[in-house]
Amino acid sequence: MDKKNTLLYLTIVGIVLGGFCGWRFGHSMEQVAWLGEMFLDALKMLVIPLIVSSMIVGISGLGDVRKVGLTGGVTLLYFMITTGIAVVIGLVLVNIIQPGEGVSAAGVVLPERVAGKEEAGLVDIVKSFISSNIVESMVKMEILPIIIFSLAFGGVLTTLGEKGQAAIEFFDTVNLAIMKMVHMVMYFAPIGIFGLVSSKLGAAGGGEMFLAELAKIGKYVFTVIAALLIHAVVVLPLFLKILGKRNPLEYFKQMSEAILTAFSTASSSATMPVTIDCAEENAKISRKACLFVLPLGATVNMNGTALYEAVAALFIAQMFDIQLGITGQAIVFLTATLAAIGAAGIPEAGLVTMVMVLQAAGLPLEGVGMLLAIDWFLDRCRTSVNVWSDSVGAAVIDQLEKDYNLGGK
Repeated sequence: MDKKNTLLYLTIVGIVLGGFCGWRFGHSMEQVAWLGEMFLDALKMLVIPLIVSSMIVGISGLGDVRKVGLTGGVTLLYFMITTGIAVVIGLVLVNIIQPGEGVSAAGVVLPERVAGKEEAGLVDIVKSFISSNIVESMVKMEILPIIIFSLAFGGVLTTLGEKGQAAIEFFDTVNLAIMKMVHMVMYFAPIGIFGLVSSKLGAAGGGEMFLAELAKIGKYVFTVIAALLIHAVVVLPLFLKILGKRNPLEYFKQMSEAILTAFSTASSSATMPVTIDCAEENAKISRKACLFVLPLGATVNMNGTALYEAVAALFIAQMFDIQLGITGQAIVFLTATLAAIGAAGIPEAGLVTMVMVLQAAGLPLEGVGMLLAIDWFLDRCRTSVNVWSDSVGAAVIDQLEKDYNLGGK
């Protein structure tokens, strides 16, 4: 058994053991939260230098900078199409199952976390693409302006001849060094993941409290998970098989470590170093596709998040007995799709985009309070789908580059 498989099995043990301890011992497991926090912080520590080096090397590896737009356009088109399909699946299922019917909205109040988010709009999303201080954005982990800066910087380097090539080689070396550090951090993954899962379930009150919350909105949780499974098990494998020309089961196995990390951390950005490592080392995706598609995907490709927000919006409408017709649901579709793609630069992006979807559809924000108790669990499920979609995207773009010479080389 090689080291990769051993680490994968130990990671699974960490998740299972963490789930058992959190379920059984409840709040007492919050004492081990520091194990998970240290692991998560170690991954986050690598994210910014990895994004900067990856995007610079990735954009330069695409060849003629004038033809980069083609690869970028195809990549964004993939993100848009898969996110749109995910939202449609969510809307169809929530209309069939009607999880909000019969759920009492009595006593539901506007959560403190939501208060103050009402002012955010699509203009704020567009403004978040550009930062007045890139160093401050790095400190705040505002990923989108960092990606845009790195893409522009890398593109300019390709026009500077030998001097530009020397800088690109420097960032290539930085990228290789960061990936070596990722390997070192992942040796601690089973312990860190145990701490994350057990403390999060413990903080939610353990198994009894989790089941109590599940009983209140069980149909809603079922709807979200069923829709995520349809997208992850049917739709994305079709893209992978037809456009990526890969065996979906084999590819899933190759990316399983990244998906398990996504489930345990609930963060696409924190998982990104692991996703790049799995795609390049296990799945043998070309380095330039990995370094261009995956950092971009971790920021703007939010299939699971968009699906979740669409289901949540209609659940809240049903709970408050508000009828959303075709027009209302079309607004939910457009807002959920666009907000999920563009909101990465906004602090607490998931909550902000949820507020935007509800406001666009004219739905009460108080409904969010019904979902927060179980959101920590669904957050992990949708993040896993986000990372799986990013991974499929890397394989698809890699194959399309081979078939159609997108990068101009």
